Amino acid sequence: MKYTAFEIADKLNGSVLGNGKVVVNALAKIEHAQPGSLSFLAHPKYIPFLSDTQASIVLVAKDFTLKHASKATLIQVENPYHAFTVLLQEFAKEKKKNLHGIHPSALIDPSASIATDVYIGPNVTIGANTSIAERVRIHGHCSIGSEVTIGKDSEIHPRVSVLDESEIGANCIIQSGAVIGCEGFGFAPQKEGNQVKIPQLGKVIVEDDVEIGANTTIDRATLGATVIRQGVKLDNLVQIAHNVEIGPHTVIAAQSGVAGSSKIGARCVIGGQVGIIGHLNLGDDIQIQGQTGVISNIPNGQVIQGTPAIDFKSFYKSYALFKQLPDFESRLKKLEKTNTHDR
Repeated sequence: MKYTAFEIADKLNGSVLGNGKVVVNALAKIEHAQPGSLSFLAHPKYIPFLSDTQASIVLVAKDFTLKHASKATLIQVENPYHAFTVLLQEFAKEKKKNLHGIHPSALIDPSASIATDVYIGPNVTIGANTSIAERVRIHGHCSIGSEVTIGKDSEIHPRVSVLDESEIGANCIIQSGAVIGCEGFGFAPQKEGNQVKIPQLGKVIVEDDVEIGANTTIDRATLGATVIRQGVKLDNLVQIAHNVEIGPHTVIAAQSGVAGSSKIGARCVIGGQVGIIGHLNLGDDIQIQGQTGVISNIPNGQVIQGTPAIDFKSFYKSYALFKQLPDFESRLKKLEKTNTHDR
């Protein structure tokens, strides 16, 4: 895959400063780039690398002023980071074009519907009445259950389990080790002190354009569906319990957990190691800082932190006082001694 600077500038609606005919076939960080590669400059701290970089092309902002000579051809764009992301997507698509066909070791039930132009890797199993749409890529050692649907252009990385009746939308990415549709953690306590398992008869629905990180688990509903709405991004090691609903374009960072039947709104940003108890309603556009414990409903637009969660400004005011507690204690003891001597 080769592009000239002129071709890249045309694709990104940018302008070329330097040799427009120079060719690149790889992408790289500006400090590690080699001839024939393209890089980008989006943060001022990387400006010193520009004079010494071996990159053939560097993306810069439209208002960037070159203060020192550079051997690289520059392409001025509106947003270098966004433009570089566009090129990353192009290069990734090119790599995926080489994946096609069904490996002979794959075990596919005869009743499964497999579209043309798919890739199914080694030792993949696909159950009865499952439907795999166009251009889906399923990598090695994945287990796809019965009556599963996977939408077009989705990619399932190695060792993923998509269990019975799960629905995966179009353009989804599921990273290695994820488990979709496993049984929820449901037990009924008995008067004798033991626990009786509650059957989980529902399913998981993952809408279009969702990304699910490595070793993330999404439990099937007890009844009905656990729903991951369009555009949601889940990091690695996230736990989504039964009957949870996550609203469109919400992002959840690693090691966070959402307990059963909670509902999270649209466009929320949830930091790492956040815990959300069950049966809550969280509104739209909420920001939850890392390591927060959420134990009550949260209205739209709130920014919260702490355990239990409070408004993040109140949290930092409280924390500032908390750090001063040893000093307060020392001063209090001095006052007590003074009062004792004055009696």
